[in-house]
Amino acid sequence: MAALRYAGLDDTDSEDELPPGWEERTTKDGWVYYANHTEEKTQWEHPKTGKRKRVAGDLPYGWEQETDENGQVFFVDHINKRTTYLDPRLAFTVDDNPTKPTTRQRYDGSTTAMEILQGRDFTGKVVLVTGANSGIGFETAKSFALHGAHVILACRNMSRASEAVSRILEEWHKAKVEAMTLDLAVLRSVQHFAEAFKAKNVPLHILVCNAGTFALPWSLTKDGLETTFQVNHLGHFYLVQLLQDVLCRSAPARVIVVSSESHRFTDINDSSGKLDLSRLSLSSSDYWAMLAYNRSKLCNILFSNELHRLLSPRGVTSNALHPGNMMFSAIHRNSWVYKLLFTLARPFTKSMVSTGVPTPNVDPVPVPGVVLLRNVELTSPFYTSLKTKHIAKGTRLPPGFPPSEER
Repeated sequence: MAALRYAGLDDTDSEDELPPGWEERTTKDGWVYYANHTEEKTQWEHPKTGKRKRVAGDLPYGWEQETDENGQVFFVDHINKRTTYLDPRLAFTVDDNPTKPTTRQRYDGSTTAMEILQGRDFTGKVVLVTGANSGIGFETAKSFALHGAHVILACRNMSRASEAVSRILEEWHKAKVEAMTLDLAVLRSVQHFAEAFKAKNVPLHILVCNAGTFALPWSLTKDGLETTFQVNHLGHFYLVQLLQDVLCRSAPARVIVVSSESHRFTDINDSSGKLDLSRLSLSSSDYWAMLAYNRSKLCNILFSNELHRLLSPRGVTSNALHPGNMMFSAIHRNSWVYKLLFTLARPFTKSMVSTGVPTPNVDPVPVPGVVLLRNVELTSPFYTSLKTKHIAKGTRLPPGFPPSEER
């Protein structure tokens, strides 16, 4: 320390902080070196710690590495339209001989989706997100698009979907993102969407079943089913069945189903413990908006678990998730009571940006972790019953539904 003090190298607040006259740079392959402008020399070792370092991960989204006429590496930030010789990854350097890290939580409730995807490259991946024009769906679609994925926003309202696409392109003009029409309340629309997607002849690596509705007054869809049940569950169920062959051909692939903790506060069995299909698509006399929502979320989990059992041997995994309780979104827009409650609670809730991306790892590139809802007993009869019985008498279903048992 005496030698460091004599040389003026100890007059810093941090062990890793560079002394005056020194600059940290990186090579093209990510190794860190140190330039001493006073003595006009460079070295691999940190002037204080003596450690060698390298940068971790890929460049953040929107950044590119280039080389000037003198052979020096510089970095271009296309989003903020600036150029720098400072590697943006220098904040995430690791030692050449790192010690075993201590166990700690990497992410918490304030972590954003962009922070979780830091350094990840989804180039070549195709991601489909339902209900992606706002809320969690939009943040999910944007995060994937800004990290190189080809993202398709499947939305009912094409005007709002086009606006969402424009907002993403404003952040990064090279983002590969598009919108397609999908109305989960009309099974024929689901079928047409699947046909249009298949016509593109692209793979499907990640399918995020995010769209949903909440606190609707009782109504029936054109298919003769209660709206909350069809939009939140059956529409996605049908969509996955129609795209199942594409998912399998694209393996490794993953289906993500956005459910809710509210699934715990209901059941779909009768008093004798047997599955009661009449509890799924409720009549007007038995309808309560919260109950319908809870049951649709329970269906999400049962479906996700059974789908995982059936398709995981073929390289397609499925997970259900709870996106978080303390979160402000537009899902409550259908009820003035819930609008009031959410407005009062808003100062204590997370923003959409802080919700993270609701999708776990998709091999081989890790993406954000989620709360997996695996505590519900698997019920194969539930899965097969939806395929073999109409939920309501007189239900009008399009050709091909229920799908065949062949896989």
